[in-house]
Amino acid sequence: MERIAESIMLSWGGKRMVLAFGAGALAVLALPPFNFFAVLFVSFPVLVWLLDGASGSAEAGIVGRMRPAFATGWWFGFGYFVAGLWWLGNALLVDADGFAWALPLAVLGLPALLAIFYGAATALAWLLWSDGVGRVAALAAAFGVTEWARGFVLTGFPWNAIGYAAMPAPLMMQSAEIVGIFGMSALTVFVFSAPALLGTRRGAVAGMVAALLLFSLHIGYGWLALHRIDSADPAPARTVVRIVQPAIDQSAKWDMAERERIFARLLQFSAVSPRDGAPRPTHIVWPETALPFLLTENPGALSRIAGMLQVGQTLVTGAVRFEDGIGGAPQRFYNTIYVIDDEGQIIGSADKAHLVPFGEYLPFERLLRRFGLAPVAETFGGFSAADHRTTLSLSGGLNAVPLICYEAIFPGLSTLSGSRGDLLLNLTNDAWYGMTPGPYQHLRQAQLRAVETRLPLVRAANSGISAVIDAGGRVVGGLPLGEAGVFDVALPPDTDTVWSAGNRRFSFGLIIVILAMMAGFARRSKIQRFD
Repeated sequence: MERIAESIMLSWGGKRMVLAFGAGALAVLALPPFNFFAVLFVSFPVLVWLLDGASGSAEAGIVGRMRPAFATGWWFGFGYFVAGLWWLGNALLVDADGFAWALPLAVLGLPALLAIFYGAATALAWLLWSDGVGRVAALAAAFGVTEWARGFVLTGFPWNAIGYAAMPAPLMMQSAEIVGIFGMSALTVFVFSAPALLGTRRGAVAGMVAALLLFSLHIGYGWLALHRIDSADPAPARTVVRIVQPAIDQSAKWDMAERERIFARLLQFSAVSPRDGAPRPTHIVWPETALPFLLTENPGALSRIAGMLQVGQTLVTGAVRFEDGIGGAPQRFYNTIYVIDDEGQIIGSADKAHLVPFGEYLPFERLLRRFGLAPVAETFGGFSAADHRTTLSLSGGLNAVPLICYEAIFPGLSTLSGSRGDLLLNLTNDAWYGMTPGPYQHLRQAQLRAVETRLPLVRAANSGISAVIDAGGRVVGGLPLGEAGVFDVALPPDTDTVWSAGNRRFSFGLIIVILAMMAGFARRSKIQRFD
């Protein structure tokens, strides 16, 4: 291994770029749908060894000396995000005539921008770089900080944070309750970078023991947490949820000629009789923007919904909500969840607060529209964001925390001040991305929100993957990607949390401080050895 490490350290030019890009791309195999997390034991040691050899000219100043480390991390990140997000280009092909020109921007441009975060991580780590376990701690701390920053800079896009790669199964998801996804990202980098120490010997024993201990605690806590959930006295299941997955092709979704067929399909699936002896559903859930029209344009829709619903049933559906401008103000459209009772009355609604840049709205709109740019989902001219977020009241005394589409990837949106809610409600339309890894990655991130909050999660997706997930992140019912149909599941109970969102933020900060102190102490010891 020492020979391999030395060869990678001494690589230069194009070979160094290819190695960094390849190591990042390889790490994607740890993500859904592959879940082969062992590849990280290759990807991160390669990154460490590349950084060992990333030295700039001593006369170039600190920025010049950091540049090789930044470039190494940038190429690693570019490989990771190209391999992990290439499927975003599929959304542009739904309306190829209007958006195919932007394919390189989605497939290469966005990964190039996101890779800046990983370049920043390796540049920060270089400031505390040493020749032992300290450099692994420095890299872990820097990745934790930059993954956290990726969650809010320029509205945030924390998709595929490194921590998800260490959670291929519910047993390995439970630590997120204590440290959150960003703390998991830092610890993941530490554990999977530790084998790099075997290639340079110094600090190998201490680093590998620490990594083994962390991994054992990770697995051990997973077992304890799931055991605690399973040992709780189950409350009688009074809520039965029916998820409708219509699998409507995205290109047909807003076709005027297809609207009646789509609506009839939703009503037909919703009215399917339960299996023999099974209780009828109390709540029927349709996906994001399931209604293929504005309710104000189809006054008979509510009466048809009422005719489909049985007494006591409630429909929860995604829809586009229209709000007319007042006093010359422009019209507004919202990505909304409606709650409709058995009399066809709208008894609750919640609008999406965190919109997708370039998908649902156009940043710097006035400027960019001059260049002919428009949001990809501009059926109604783009969406407006909700002024505030609140729980959504359902029938049966349930309060749901609404997470529309990719709101589920933001940990902070799954908790609301003043109300924990009884469940998480995630309506989405991943049909934009076809039969690609995207929907699998989206589901995994939604699972982690259930673990962090210890709330069951109800997820309805147009083309999949629809699922009902318990407080331990386990899928208790669902439909696979691309399949049309319905399924009924008794809503799993929530579980008391042992660690709050505020405590998770504290845990994350403590992890970063400890890792940074380890790195700083090792750096200082190295300087003293050479003085």
